[in-house]
Amino acid sequence: MKNKRKKHEAIQGIAFLSPAIIVIGIFIMSSIIFALYISFHKVNLFTGYYEFIGLDNYKRIFTDTKTRIAFINILSFVVVVVPIQTIIALIMAAVLNTNIRGKIGFRTIYFLPTLTSSAALTMIFMFLFSLDGPVNKLAVNMNLLSESINFLNNPKFALKVIMSMNIWSTVPFYMTIYLAGLQEVPKSIYEASSVDGANGFQKFIHVTVPQLKPITTFVLLMGIIGTFQMFDQAYIFSGGSGGPENSTLTVALLIYRNAFGQNNTMGFATAMSIMLSIVVFIVSFIAQKLNKSDSLY
Repeated sequence: MKNKRKKHEAIQGIAFLSPAIIVIGIFIMSSIIFALYISFHKVNLFTGYYEFIGLDNYKRIFTDTKTRIAFINILSFVVVVVPIQTIIALIMAAVLNTNIRGKIGFRTIYFLPTLTSSAALTMIFMFLFSLDGPVNKLAVNMNLLSESINFLNNPKFALKVIMSMNIWSTVPFYMTIYLAGLQEVPKSIYEASSVDGANGFQKFIHVTVPQLKPITTFVLLMGIIGTFQMFDQAYIFSGGSGGPENSTLTVALLIYRNAFGQNNTMGFATAMSIMLSIVVFIVSFIAQKLNKSDSLY
């Protein structure tokens, strides 16, 4: 009787899971398997030509100059953007979690960039940093610059403009996550630290930051994954070329150009996608271990 009941429950469980398993199998697992298949082939989608070439696509990743530049660009992008956006979001959340006047209004204003489309934000920043834009005019009027700088077409500044744009647009979203996490921190810990004579900065360092470690791990992982996949802002900023002088060429943009551009090298683009997934997994794993969020549980 007991075995019959367990068998009945197992059938019910499988029946409930079947729709999700079928959808995941068709739209995700089959896509991954097909991507692995064509990564070992020379593919022409227009003619339906497939030629098995073994590991040649993967070997090309380590010898192709543009691929190397794209990975260097995106790694520098991740190293700069992820820590800055995480720290700013944490500080802003801590400040807006206090009893300052007008905090609801500040929360609403700070969250507005998240509601704006990435394309619109990119166009706004391209205007701000244009040769005759407000940033150049302000810097020249304050004697910070002797003459205007062409931020958009200068390889030294182009990627940095996209970095600042990405930080500005993502901080509000992560700030909201931190604000939600702060609601779960017991007030008794802050009261105990006040009794011990801790000031606001000491409470932030020794109470807020450790208590939000699991949230920080989540924010770091989301930031790392999002920045490694950065495509739309670089595409709009450079018109899809990755210029000037490949300074804004990211891995996702290069994958797009190889897959759907004039090169028509879908096999190589797929191999790059798989390699990017491996890199994202390794970096995310290292970040999670370094943050040691498990220590709170």
